[in-house]
Amino acid sequence: MSLMMTMILMEQYGPRLSMDQLAKVLGLATATLHARIGRGELDIPTYVDGKLRWADTRDVAEYLDRKRDEARRDMGVVSILPALKGGACESKLG
Repeated sequence: MSLMMTMILMEQYGPRLSMDQLAKVLGLATATLHARIGRGELDIPTYVDGKLRWADTRDVAEYLDRKRDEARRDMGVVSILPALKGGACESKLG
């Protein structure tokens, strides 16, 4: 998980996101988000505290990082040195 993504989300939303906030981060309508949760299609764990449903900021950051990595793989971008991931040692397979 990217510490940077976690810090960005933590700064903006705090330690957990409401479903309205999560929908905004994911670019979904809140109703669509609730429908995906109901169908078990959301790859982000959520929990109920009181009467509200929440997502942990770390789980959201991990999900966004995972989606970014999948998109980069789909485009053929690979890291030559995993320790330098995101650095100057990345190339695009052609």
